[in-house]
Amino acid sequence: MVPAAVPPPPAGISLRQLLMALGDSLVEVQAAPAGLDVEIRGVDLLDPEDPPTSRPGELVLVIGARGRAACPALRGAGRDGAAAAVVKLDGPGQAAILTETATEAGVALLSLRNEARWEQVNALARAALHDAPGHPAEGAEEGDLFSLAQTTAILTGGIVSIEDAANRVLAYSRSTDSDEIDDLRRRSILGWQGPEAYLAKLREWGVFQHLHSSDEVIGIASHPELGIRRRLAVAVRSGDRQLGTIWVQEGSTPLSEHSEQALLGAARVAAHHLVRRRREISEDLALTRTLLAGLLEGSTGSQPLANHLGLDAARPAAVLGFSYGTAEVVAAPELTHTELANLISVHIAARHRSALVTQLDSRIYVLLPQLPRSIDTVTLRGWGQEIIDAARRHLGLPMRGSVGCLVSGLGSVPESRREADRILDAMLSADVSTAVAALPDIQAEVLVSEMLTLLSAHPEIRDPRLTDLVAHDSRHQGRLAESLLAYLNSFGDVRAAATQLHVHPNTLRYRLRRAEELTGLDLSRPDQRLLAMLQLRLPPTT
Repeated sequence: MVPAAVPPPPAGISLRQLLMALGDSLVEVQAAPAGLDVEIRGVDLLDPEDPPTSRPGELVLVIGARGRAACPALRGAGRDGAAAAVVKLDGPGQAAILTETATEAGVALLSLRNEARWEQVNALARAALHDAPGHPAEGAEEGDLFSLAQTTAILTGGIVSIEDAANRVLAYSRSTDSDEIDDLRRRSILGWQGPEAYLAKLREWGVFQHLHSSDEVIGIASHPELGIRRRLAVAVRSGDRQLGTIWVQEGSTPLSEHSEQALLGAARVAAHHLVRRRREISEDLALTRTLLAGLLEGSTGSQPLANHLGLDAARPAAVLGFSYGTAEVVAAPELTHTELANLISVHIAARHRSALVTQLDSRIYVLLPQLPRSIDTVTLRGWGQEIIDAARRHLGLPMRGSVGCLVSGLGSVPESRREADRILDAMLSADVSTAVAALPDIQAEVLVSEMLTLLSAHPEIRDPRLTDLVAHDSRHQGRLAESLLAYLNSFGDVRAAATQLHVHPNTLRYRLRRAEELTGLDLSRPDQRLLAMLQLRLPPTT
Protein backbone atom coordinates (compact mmCIF):
# COMPACT_ATOMS: atom_id res chain seq x y z
CA MET A 1 0.00 0.00 0.00
CA VAL A 2 1.46 3.30 -1.10
CA PRO A 3 1.24 5.92 1.63
CA ALA A 4 -0.63 9.10 0.78
CA ALA A 5 1.57 11.96 -0.26
CA VAL A 6 2.02 14.60 2.41
CA PRO A 7 1.15 18.04 0.97
CA PRO A 8 4.02 20.50 1.14
CA PRO A 9 3.71 23.35 3.62
CA PRO A 10 2.36 26.58 2.11
CA ALA A 11 4.91 28.87 0.51
CA GLY A 12 5.91 31.79 2.67
CA ILE A 13 7.91 34.99 2.64
CA SER A 14 10.81 36.12 4.76
CA LEU A 15 10.34 38.43 7.69
CA ARG A 16 12.40 40.94 5.73
CA GLN A 17 9.89 40.84 2.84
CA LEU A 18 6.99 41.14 5.25
CA LEU A 19 8.51 44.24 6.84
CA MET A 20 8.85 45.81 3.40
CA ALA A 21 5.18 45.06 2.73
CA LEU A 22 4.02 46.46 6.07
CA GLY A 23 6.28 49.51 6.03
CA ASP A 24 7.66 51.44 8.98
CA SER A 25 4.48 53.52 9.18
CA LEU A 26 2.79 50.48 10.74
CA VAL A 27 5.34 48.38 12.62
CA GLU A 28 8.79 48.62 14.16
CA VAL A 29 11.19 45.75 14.81
CA GLN A 30 11.94 45.32 18.52
CA ALA A 31 13.73 41.96 18.40
CA ALA A 32 14.80 39.44 15.74
CA PRO A 33 16.77 36.71 17.53
CA ALA A 34 16.88 34.48 14.42
CA GLY A 35 17.46 37.32 11.96
CA LEU A 36 15.20 38.75 9.27
CA ASP A 37 15.31 35.76 6.94
CA VAL A 38 13.00 33.53 9.00
CA GLU A 39 10.04 32.34 6.96
CA ILE A 40 6.47 33.56 7.59
CA ARG A 41 3.92 30.99 6.37
CA GLY A 42 0.67 32.22 7.88
CA VAL A 43 -1.09 34.78 10.06
CA ASP A 44 -2.96 34.01 13.29
CA LEU A 45 -5.05 36.37 15.44
CA LEU A 46 -4.65 35.59 19.13
CA ASP A 47 -7.73 36.67 21.08
CA PRO A 48 -6.90 37.57 24.70
CA GLU A 49 -9.58 35.12 25.83
CA ASP A 50 -7.93 32.25 23.95
CA PRO A 51 -5.05 30.13 25.26
CA PRO A 52 -1.67 31.29 23.81
CA THR A 53 -1.26 28.71 21.02
CA SER A 54 0.02 29.09 17.46
CA ARG A 55 1.52 27.03 14.61
CA PRO A 56 5.07 26.86 13.26
CA GLY A 57 6.03 29.69 10.94
CA GLU A 58 3.08 31.92 11.86
CA LEU A 59 2.95 35.65 12.39
CA VAL A 60 0.95 35.96 15.62
CA LEU A 61 -1.10 39.14 16.12
CA VAL A 62 -1.47 39.52 19.90
CA ILE A 63 -4.76 41.45 20.04
CA GLY A 64 -5.96 43.05 23.27
CA ALA A 65 -2.88 42.38 25.43
CA ARG A 66 -0.43 45.24 25.84
CA GLY A 67 2.90 45.52 27.63
CA ARG A 68 3.73 42.90 30.23
CA ALA A 69 0.34 41.23 29.63
CA ALA A 70 1.61 40.06 26.21
CA CYS A 71 4.52 38.07 27.70
CA PRO A 72 2.60 34.74 27.99
CA ALA A 73 1.64 35.03 24.32
CA LEU A 74 5.27 35.59 23.32
CA ARG A 75 6.43 32.57 25.32
CA GLY A 76 3.65 30.47 23.80
CA ALA A 77 4.57 31.64 20.30
CA GLY A 78 8.20 30.65 20.85
CA ARG A 79 7.20 27.28 22.31
CA ASP A 80 4.99 26.49 19.30
CA GLY A 81 7.56 27.58 16.71
CA ALA A 82 5.90 30.79 15.55
CA ALA A 83 8.19 33.02 13.51
CA ALA A 84 7.14 36.45 14.81
CA ALA A 85 4.62 38.21 17.00
CA VAL A 86 3.07 41.68 16.78
CA VAL A 87 2.06 43.56 19.93
CA LYS A 88 1.11 47.08 20.92
CA LEU A 89 3.37 48.60 23.54
CA ASP A 90 2.00 50.09 26.73
CA GLY A 91 4.48 52.88 27.32
CA PRO A 92 8.22 53.13 26.58
CA GLY A 93 9.23 51.12 29.65
CA GLN A 94 7.46 48.01 28.37
CA ALA A 95 9.60 47.61 25.22
CA ALA A 96 12.60 46.27 27.15
CA ILE A 97 10.53 43.67 29.02
CA LEU A 98 8.88 42.41 25.84
CA THR A 99 12.14 42.40 23.90
CA GLU A 100 13.83 40.31 26.58
CA THR A 101 10.90 37.87 26.66
CA ALA A 102 10.82 37.54 22.86
CA THR A 103 14.59 37.01 22.66
CA GLU A 104 14.44 34.26 25.30
CA ALA A 105 11.51 32.65 23.44
CA GLY A 106 13.37 32.84 20.11
CA VAL A 107 10.57 34.71 18.33
CA ALA A 108 10.80 37.98 16.43
CA LEU A 109 8.94 40.88 18.02
CA LEU A 110 7.26 43.66 16.04
CA SER A 111 5.49 46.56 17.74
CA LEU A 112 2.36 47.98 16.10
CA ARG A 113 2.05 51.74 16.32
CA ASN A 114 -0.68 52.86 18.70
CA GLU A 115 -2.59 54.79 16.02
CA ALA A 116 -2.78 51.76 13.72
CA ARG A 117 -5.55 49.17 13.68
CA TRP A 118 -5.13 45.44 13.89
CA GLU A 119 -7.18 44.81 10.75
CA GLN A 120 -4.60 46.80 8.78
CA VAL A 121 -1.61 44.63 9.59
CA ASN A 122 -3.80 41.52 9.28
CA ALA A 123 -5.03 42.45 5.77
CA LEU A 124 -1.65 43.61 4.52
CA ALA A 125 0.26 40.60 5.88
CA ARG A 126 -2.25 38.20 4.34
CA ALA A 127 -2.04 40.07 1.04
CA ALA A 128 1.76 39.80 1.07
CA LEU A 129 1.48 36.06 1.71
CA HIS A 130 -1.14 35.74 -1.01
CA ASP A 131 1.30 37.23 -3.50
CA ALA A 132 3.98 34.67 -2.59
CA PRO A 133 4.52 32.10 -5.38
CA GLY A 134 2.76 28.83 -4.64
CA HIS A 135 0.72 30.19 -1.73
CA PRO A 136 -2.92 29.05 -1.63
CA ALA A 137 -5.46 31.68 -2.63
CA GLU A 138 -6.93 32.35 0.81
CA GLY A 139 -8.28 35.84 1.19
CA ALA A 140 -8.13 36.18 -2.59
CA GLU A 141 -10.26 39.29 -2.78
CA GLU A 142 -8.04 41.33 -0.46
CA GLY A 143 -5.01 40.00 -2.28
CA ASP A 144 -6.52 41.02 -5.60
CA LEU A 145 -7.17 44.58 -4.41
CA PHE A 146 -3.66 44.95 -3.00
CA SER A 147 -2.22 43.46 -6.21
CA LEU A 148 -4.32 45.87 -8.28
CA ALA A 149 -3.05 48.79 -6.20
CA GLN A 150 0.54 47.64 -6.72
CA THR A 151 0.04 47.19 -10.47
CA THR A 152 -1.56 50.63 -10.77
CA ALA A 153 1.37 52.12 -8.87
CA ILE A 154 3.80 50.60 -11.37
CA LEU A 155 1.81 51.87 -14.37
CA THR A 156 1.42 55.41 -13.01
CA GLY A 157 4.74 55.76 -11.23
CA GLY A 158 2.86 56.91 -8.14
CA ILE A 159 1.64 55.62 -4.80
CA VAL A 160 -1.87 54.16 -4.88
CA SER A 161 -4.68 53.61 -2.42
CA ILE A 162 -8.14 52.14 -3.02
CA GLU A 163 -11.01 53.36 -0.82
CA ASP A 164 -14.65 52.43 -0.44
CA ALA A 165 -17.53 54.91 -0.71
CA ALA A 166 -17.09 55.90 2.96
CA ASN A 167 -13.42 56.85 2.35
CA ARG A 168 -12.13 53.81 4.22
CA VAL A 169 -8.86 52.45 2.83
CA LEU A 170 -9.34 48.94 1.42
CA ALA A 171 -5.88 48.41 -0.10
CA TYR A 172 -2.75 50.34 -1.01
CA SER A 173 0.50 49.90 -2.87
CA ARG A 174 3.73 49.24 -1.04
CA SER A 175 6.51 51.79 -0.94
CA THR A 176 10.02 51.14 0.35
CA ASP A 177 10.88 54.86 0.43
CA SER A 178 9.09 56.52 3.33
CA ASP A 179 10.24 59.97 2.12
CA GLU A 180 7.92 59.62 -0.88
CA ILE A 181 4.84 59.29 1.33
CA ASP A 182 3.18 62.57 2.26
CA ASP A 183 1.50 63.25 5.59
CA LEU A 184 -2.01 62.65 4.21
CA ARG A 185 -1.21 59.14 2.99
CA ARG A 186 0.64 58.26 6.20
CA ARG A 187 -2.29 59.34 8.37
CA SER A 188 -4.81 57.66 6.05
CA ILE A 189 -2.99 54.33 6.34
CA LEU A 190 -2.49 54.62 10.08
CA GLY A 191 -6.12 55.57 10.64
CA TRP A 192 -7.39 53.32 7.83
CA GLN A 193 -9.43 56.36 6.74
CA GLY A 194 -8.67 59.81 5.33
CA PRO A 195 -8.21 62.55 7.96
CA GLU A 196 -11.41 64.57 8.40
CA ALA A 197 -9.65 67.94 7.95
CA TYR A 198 -8.44 66.97 4.49
CA LEU A 199 -11.75 65.34 3.59
CA ALA A 200 -13.40 68.68 4.39
CA LYS A 201 -10.96 70.40 2.00
CA LEU A 202 -11.80 67.93 -0.75
CA ARG A 203 -15.49 68.67 -0.24
CA GLU A 204 -14.75 72.40 -0.35
CA TRP A 205 -12.82 72.00 -3.62
CA GLY A 206 -15.66 70.00 -5.21
CA VAL A 207 -13.60 66.82 -5.57
CA PHE A 208 -16.22 64.52 -4.06
CA GLN A 209 -18.97 66.11 -6.15
CA HIS A 210 -16.94 65.41 -9.29
CA LEU A 211 -16.24 61.81 -8.26
CA HIS A 212 -19.92 61.24 -7.44
CA SER A 213 -21.12 62.43 -10.85
CA SER A 214 -18.30 61.68 -13.30
CA ASP A 215 -16.20 58.77 -14.57
CA GLU A 216 -13.35 61.10 -15.51
CA VAL A 217 -10.05 61.38 -13.67
CA ILE A 218 -9.68 64.52 -11.55
CA GLY A 219 -6.40 66.13 -10.52
CA ILE A 220 -5.71 67.73 -7.13
CA ALA A 221 -2.78 70.13 -7.00
CA SER A 222 -0.09 69.86 -4.36
CA HIS A 223 -0.49 71.86 -1.15
CA PRO A 224 2.90 72.04 0.59
CA GLU A 225 1.40 74.10 3.40
CA LEU A 226 -0.83 71.12 4.21
CA GLY A 227 1.91 68.52 3.68
CA ILE A 228 0.05 67.18 0.62
CA ARG A 229 1.54 66.27 -2.75
CA ARG A 230 -0.18 66.24 -6.15
CA ARG A 231 -2.85 63.57 -6.65
CA LEU A 232 -5.09 62.00 -9.26
CA ALA A 233 -8.41 60.37 -8.38
CA VAL A 234 -11.08 58.41 -10.21
CA ALA A 235 -14.38 56.97 -9.08
CA VAL A 236 -14.97 53.21 -9.03
CA ARG A 237 -18.50 52.77 -10.35
CA SER A 238 -21.10 50.12 -11.06
CA GLY A 239 -23.72 51.74 -13.25
CA ASP A 240 -24.76 54.98 -11.56
CA ARG A 241 -23.52 53.88 -8.11
CA GLN A 242 -20.13 54.96 -6.82
CA LEU A 243 -18.50 52.04 -5.01
CA GLY A 244 -15.24 53.72 -4.10
CA THR A 245 -12.27 55.76 -5.31
CA ILE A 246 -8.72 55.11 -6.49
CA TRP A 247 -6.16 57.74 -5.47
CA VAL A 248 -2.65 58.12 -6.88
CA GLN A 249 -0.16 60.29 -4.99
CA GLU A 250 2.85 61.63 -6.81
CA GLY A 251 6.10 60.47 -5.23
CA SER A 252 9.63 61.77 -5.69
CA THR A 253 9.22 61.69 -9.51
CA PRO A 254 6.34 62.99 -11.69
CA LEU A 255 3.50 60.64 -12.58
CA SER A 256 3.76 58.89 -15.96
CA GLU A 257 2.09 60.48 -18.99
CA HIS A 258 -0.32 57.57 -19.26
CA SER A 259 -1.45 57.76 -15.64
CA GLU A 260 -5.01 58.86 -16.41
CA GLN A 261 -5.55 56.01 -18.85
CA ALA A 262 -4.12 53.52 -16.34
CA LEU A 263 -6.41 54.88 -13.64
CA LEU A 264 -9.52 54.49 -15.81
CA GLY A 265 -8.62 50.87 -16.48
CA ALA A 266 -7.87 50.19 -12.81
CA ALA A 267 -11.23 51.67 -11.78
CA ARG A 268 -13.10 49.28 -14.09
CA VAL A 269 -11.15 46.29 -12.74
CA ALA A 270 -11.71 47.43 -9.15
CA ALA A 271 -15.45 47.69 -9.79
CA HIS A 272 -15.63 43.91 -10.35
CA HIS A 273 -13.84 43.28 -7.05
CA LEU A 274 -16.04 45.69 -5.06
CA VAL A 275 -19.29 44.39 -6.59
CA ARG A 276 -18.23 40.87 -5.64
CA ARG A 277 -17.19 42.12 -2.20
CA ARG A 278 -20.63 43.66 -1.58
CA ARG A 279 -22.44 40.57 -2.82
CA GLU A 280 -20.33 38.22 -0.72
CA ILE A 281 -20.70 40.37 2.41
CA SER A 282 -24.47 40.56 1.88
CA GLU A 283 -24.75 36.81 1.33
CA ASP A 284 -22.52 36.09 4.32
CA LEU A 285 -24.59 38.32 6.61
CA ALA A 286 -27.83 36.76 5.39
CA LEU A 287 -26.50 33.25 6.03
CA THR A 288 -25.25 34.27 9.50
CA ARG A 289 -28.67 35.71 10.40
CA THR A 290 -30.42 32.56 9.19
CA LEU A 291 -28.15 30.22 11.12
CA LEU A 292 -28.32 32.40 14.25
CA ALA A 293 -32.13 32.53 14.18
CA GLY A 294 -32.28 28.76 13.68
CA LEU A 295 -29.99 28.18 16.65
CA LEU A 296 -31.93 30.54 18.95
CA GLU A 297 -35.24 28.96 17.96
CA GLY A 298 -33.87 25.42 18.28
CA SER A 299 -34.73 24.53 14.67
CA THR A 300 -31.08 23.99 13.66
CA GLY A 301 -28.12 22.65 15.57
CA SER A 302 -25.07 24.58 16.68
CA GLN A 303 -22.54 23.13 14.24
CA PRO A 304 -23.65 24.99 11.08
CA LEU A 305 -23.17 28.38 12.77
CA ALA A 306 -19.94 27.25 14.44
CA ASN A 307 -18.52 26.04 11.12
CA HIS A 308 -19.64 29.16 9.26
CA LEU A 309 -18.01 31.58 11.72
CA GLY A 310 -15.20 29.38 13.04
CA LEU A 311 -16.60 29.33 16.58
CA ASP A 312 -15.65 26.88 19.30
CA ALA A 313 -18.98 25.18 20.03
CA ALA A 314 -17.66 23.64 23.26
CA ARG A 315 -16.98 26.93 25.06
CA PRO A 316 -19.54 28.61 27.38
CA ALA A 317 -22.25 30.78 25.87
CA ALA A 318 -25.21 32.89 26.94
CA VAL A 319 -28.07 34.90 25.44
CA LEU A 320 -29.08 38.45 26.33
CA GLY A 321 -32.63 39.53 25.46
CA PHE A 322 -33.93 43.06 24.97
CA SER A 323 -37.52 44.22 24.66
CA TYR A 324 -39.16 47.60 24.26
CA GLY A 325 -40.74 48.94 27.41
CA THR A 326 -44.02 50.11 25.84
CA ALA A 327 -46.37 49.02 23.07
CA GLU A 328 -45.90 52.41 21.39
CA VAL A 329 -42.21 51.72 20.84
CA VAL A 330 -42.92 48.25 19.45
CA ALA A 331 -45.03 49.95 16.75
CA ALA A 332 -42.31 52.55 16.05
CA PRO A 333 -40.90 52.94 12.51
CA GLU A 334 -38.52 50.28 11.25
CA LEU A 335 -35.71 52.85 11.37
CA THR A 336 -36.03 52.94 15.17
CA HIS A 337 -35.61 49.17 15.39
CA THR A 338 -32.59 49.31 13.06
CA GLU A 339 -30.97 52.10 15.09
CA LEU A 340 -31.47 50.11 18.28
CA ALA A 341 -30.00 46.95 16.75
CA ASN A 342 -26.98 48.96 15.56
CA LEU A 343 -26.54 50.55 19.00
CA ILE A 344 -26.65 47.15 20.69
CA SER A 345 -24.18 45.74 18.16
CA VAL A 346 -21.66 48.52 18.75
CA HIS A 347 -21.87 48.37 22.54
CA ILE A 348 -21.69 44.59 22.86
CA ALA A 349 -18.86 44.29 20.31
CA ALA A 350 -16.75 46.52 22.56
CA ARG A 351 -17.23 43.96 25.34
CA HIS A 352 -17.10 40.66 23.43
CA ARG A 353 -15.60 40.38 19.96
CA SER A 354 -17.60 37.26 18.96
CA ALA A 355 -21.04 38.65 19.90
CA LEU A 356 -23.86 38.23 17.37
CA VAL A 357 -27.03 40.35 17.30
CA THR A 358 -30.36 39.59 15.65
CA GLN A 359 -34.01 40.59 15.91
CA LEU A 360 -36.78 38.00 16.17
CA ASP A 361 -40.30 39.47 16.17
CA SER A 362 -40.24 42.46 18.53
CA ARG A 363 -37.24 41.35 20.58
CA ILE A 364 -33.52 41.71 19.99
CA TYR A 365 -31.18 38.93 21.08
CA VAL A 366 -27.44 38.91 21.62
CA LEU A 367 -25.65 35.57 21.39
CA LEU A 368 -22.41 35.55 23.35
CA PRO A 369 -20.41 32.52 22.16
CA GLN A 370 -16.92 31.54 23.28
CA LEU A 371 -17.22 33.18 26.69
CA PRO A 372 -14.34 32.79 29.13
CA ARG A 373 -15.08 30.13 31.75
CA SER A 374 -14.49 32.68 34.50
CA ILE A 375 -17.33 34.98 33.45
CA ASP A 376 -20.39 35.34 35.66
CA THR A 377 -23.96 36.59 35.48
CA VAL A 378 -23.07 39.82 37.29
CA THR A 379 -20.72 40.78 34.45
CA LEU A 380 -23.31 39.98 31.79
CA ARG A 381 -25.95 41.97 33.66
CA GLY A 382 -23.55 44.93 33.67
CA TRP A 383 -23.15 44.67 29.89
CA GLY A 384 -26.92 44.65 29.51
CA GLN A 385 -27.29 47.70 31.76
CA GLU A 386 -24.79 49.63 29.64
CA ILE A 387 -26.93 48.95 26.57
CA ILE A 388 -30.18 49.93 28.35
CA ASP A 389 -28.61 53.20 29.53
CA ALA A 390 -27.26 53.98 26.04
CA ALA A 391 -30.66 53.31 24.42
CA ARG A 392 -32.32 55.71 26.85
CA ARG A 393 -29.59 58.33 26.49
CA HIS A 394 -29.13 58.32 22.72
CA LEU A 395 -32.48 57.10 21.35
CA GLY A 396 -34.88 57.98 24.17
CA LEU A 397 -36.16 54.39 24.25
CA PRO A 398 -37.42 52.66 27.41
CA MET A 399 -35.96 49.17 27.31
CA ARG A 400 -35.90 46.02 29.43
CA GLY A 401 -33.08 43.48 29.31
CA SER A 402 -32.64 39.89 30.47
CA VAL A 403 -29.67 37.60 31.01
CA GLY A 404 -30.24 33.99 30.00
CA CYS A 405 -28.46 31.22 31.86
CA LEU A 406 -24.81 30.48 31.12
CA VAL A 407 -24.64 27.22 29.17
CA SER A 408 -21.70 24.91 28.53
CA GLY A 409 -21.70 25.24 24.75
CA LEU A 410 -23.53 26.42 21.63
CA GLY A 411 -25.71 23.31 21.60
CA SER A 412 -27.53 24.54 24.73
CA VAL A 413 -28.11 28.09 23.49
CA PRO A 414 -31.91 27.55 23.01
CA GLU A 415 -32.11 26.91 26.76
CA SER A 416 -30.47 30.27 27.48
CA ARG A 417 -32.77 32.01 25.01
CA ARG A 418 -35.87 30.44 26.64
CA GLU A 419 -34.75 31.69 30.03
CA ALA A 420 -34.12 35.19 28.64
CA ASP A 421 -37.68 35.16 27.25
CA ARG A 422 -39.16 33.96 30.56
CA ILE A 423 -37.51 36.88 32.34
CA LEU A 424 -38.68 39.44 29.77
CA ASP A 425 -42.23 38.09 29.89
CA ALA A 426 -42.29 38.55 33.67
CA MET A 427 -40.68 42.00 33.55
CA LEU A 428 -43.26 43.27 31.08
CA SER A 429 -46.27 41.84 32.97
CA ALA A 430 -45.21 42.46 36.59
CA ASP A 431 -44.20 45.57 38.47
CA VAL A 432 -40.42 45.05 38.34
CA SER A 433 -38.25 48.06 39.11
CA THR A 434 -34.98 46.76 37.65
CA ALA A 435 -34.21 47.34 33.95
CA VAL A 436 -31.97 44.29 33.50
CA ALA A 437 -32.42 41.00 35.35
CA ALA A 438 -31.22 37.43 35.56
CA LEU A 439 -33.50 34.63 36.78
CA PRO A 440 -32.32 34.69 40.43
CA ASP A 441 -33.15 38.42 40.59
CA ILE A 442 -36.87 37.93 39.85
CA GLN A 443 -37.49 34.20 40.35
CA ALA A 444 -40.87 34.75 42.07
CA GLU A 445 -42.11 37.21 39.44
CA VAL A 446 -41.18 34.79 36.66
CA LEU A 447 -43.02 31.87 38.24
CA VAL A 448 -46.13 33.93 39.03
CA SER A 449 -46.12 35.25 35.46
CA GLU A 450 -46.04 31.69 34.13
CA MET A 451 -48.87 30.64 36.47
CA LEU A 452 -50.97 33.54 35.14
CA THR A 453 -50.18 32.47 31.58
CA LEU A 454 -51.39 28.98 32.48
CA LEU A 455 -54.60 30.39 33.98
CA SER A 456 -55.18 32.50 30.88
CA ALA A 457 -54.91 29.43 28.67
CA HIS A 458 -57.28 27.32 30.82
CA PRO A 459 -60.52 29.15 31.73
CA GLU A 460 -61.91 25.93 33.20
CA ILE A 461 -59.65 26.16 36.22
CA ARG A 462 -60.83 29.64 37.22
CA ASP A 463 -63.30 30.46 39.98
CA PRO A 464 -66.52 31.69 38.28
CA ARG A 465 -67.34 33.85 41.30
CA LEU A 466 -64.27 35.97 40.66
CA THR A 467 -65.08 36.10 36.95
CA ASP A 468 -68.55 37.41 37.85
CA LEU A 469 -67.04 40.02 40.19
CA VAL A 470 -64.88 41.41 37.37
CA ALA A 471 -67.92 41.42 35.05
CA HIS A 472 -69.98 43.26 37.70
CA ASP A 473 -67.32 45.99 37.93
CA SER A 474 -67.33 46.30 34.15
CA ARG A 475 -71.12 46.76 34.02
CA HIS A 476 -71.32 49.22 36.91
CA GLN A 477 -67.95 51.00 36.58
CA GLY A 478 -67.11 49.59 40.00
CA ARG A 479 -63.79 48.98 41.73
CA LEU A 480 -64.59 45.96 43.87
CA ALA A 481 -62.13 43.56 42.19
CA GLU A 482 -59.37 46.18 42.23
CA SER A 483 -60.00 46.88 45.91
CA LEU A 484 -60.00 43.19 46.82
CA LEU A 485 -56.67 42.63 45.03
CA ALA A 486 -55.09 45.66 46.72
CA TYR A 487 -56.23 44.32 50.11
CA LEU A 488 -54.75 40.87 49.40
CA ASN A 489 -51.50 42.36 48.04
CA SER A 490 -51.18 44.38 51.24
CA PHE A 491 -51.33 41.18 53.32
CA GLY A 492 -54.71 42.16 54.76
CA ASP A 493 -53.55 45.61 55.92
CA VAL A 494 -56.64 47.76 55.32
CA ARG A 495 -54.91 51.08 55.94
CA ALA A 496 -52.03 50.31 53.57
CA ALA A 497 -54.42 49.15 50.84
CA ALA A 498 -56.68 52.18 51.32
CA THR A 499 -53.69 54.49 50.98
CA GLN A 500 -52.71 52.74 47.76
CA LEU A 501 -56.26 53.16 46.41
CA HIS A 502 -56.54 56.76 47.68
CA VAL A 503 -59.75 56.01 49.63
CA HIS A 504 -60.76 56.06 53.30
CA PRO A 505 -60.22 52.75 55.19
CA ASN A 506 -63.98 52.55 55.88
CA THR A 507 -64.66 52.82 52.15
CA LEU A 508 -62.35 49.87 51.54
CA ARG A 509 -64.00 47.82 54.31
CA TYR A 510 -67.40 48.45 52.69
CA ARG A 511 -66.08 47.33 49.29
CA LEU A 512 -64.65 44.12 50.78
CA ARG A 513 -67.96 43.25 52.47
CA ARG A 514 -69.80 44.00 49.22
CA ALA A 515 -67.44 41.75 47.25
CA GLU A 516 -67.99 38.89 49.69
CA GLU A 517 -71.79 39.35 49.51
CA LEU A 518 -71.83 39.32 45.70
CA THR A 519 -69.50 36.34 45.28
CA GLY A 520 -69.92 34.26 48.42
CA LEU A 521 -66.13 34.31 48.92
CA ASP A 522 -64.82 33.67 52.42
CA LEU A 523 -61.64 35.73 52.79
CA SER A 524 -60.81 33.97 56.05
CA ARG A 525 -59.92 30.86 54.02
CA PRO A 526 -56.27 30.85 52.74
CA ASP A 527 -57.03 28.86 49.57
CA GLN A 528 -59.71 31.32 48.47
CA ARG A 529 -57.42 34.27 49.16
CA LEU A 530 -54.61 32.61 47.15
CA LEU A 531 -56.85 31.90 44.17
CA ALA A 532 -58.27 35.42 44.26
CA MET A 533 -54.76 36.92 44.26
CA LEU A 534 -53.85 34.93 41.16
CA GLN A 535 -57.06 35.23 39.16
CA LEU A 536 -57.59 38.93 39.79
CA ARG A 537 -54.15 39.60 38.30
CA LEU A 538 -55.30 38.35 34.90
CA PRO A 539 -55.84 41.05 32.26
CA PRO A 540 -59.50 42.21 32.18
CA THR A 541 -60.01 40.94 28.64
CA THR A 542 -59.27 37.28 29.53
